[in-house]
Amino acid sequence: MNITSFLIYCFIVTFTPGPTNIVILSTVNQFGTKRAMHYTYGATLAFGLLLFLSAILNSILVTVLPKILVFLQIIGSLYMIHLAYQIYKSGSSNKNGQLNGTFLSGFLMQFLNPKVIIFTMTVIPSFVMEYYTQSSVIMIFVAVITIIGFLAFIGWVLFGTIFKRFLQKHTKIVNLFMSAFLLYAACMIWI
Repeated sequence: MNITSFLIYCFIVTFTPGPTNIVILSTVNQFGTKRAMHYTYGATLAFGLLLFLSAILNSILVTVLPKILVFLQIIGSLYMIHLAYQIYKSGSSNKNGQLNGTFLSGFLMQFLNPKVIIFTMTVIPSFVMEYYTQSSVIMIFVAVITIIGFLAFIGWVLFGTIFKRFLQKHTKIVNLFMSAFLLYAACMIWI
């Protein structure tokens, strides 16, 4: 197994902007670091759970994947468009979101995030299962990937915390860019 390629793939996919990372940044801006951490904990738990399920159900997913993929594309794209709209219309004084930035919203977001779904369904079979078949070794890789994902989420929380004043000063522009990135990601699912 080429561990370098594996780690590069994991870091690039988890640290680059995606729906979860953009929502984390928006949550820090709207509700603060503490609330963003609640969201991050939920996102991390779901990320690890998806990796675990992918490892366990890999053989089933491979046969069903073409049927599931179209459904996930539709649901994921619509959800990302909804998130883009919510971020675009939110302002720095909009602090009344009950489900925004919560553990539950972070957890549920991962199951609708096409980037996470595709990553979790491909990383274990592509990099790990070709070389290792023991359940204990596969679970170690699931834990390692989950930790990498958590570090990526924390990186976005720190970025948002460090640049919070700037982000709040330029809320409309920041929200416009974050919304545009989400819309772009939603469109890229279909290309």
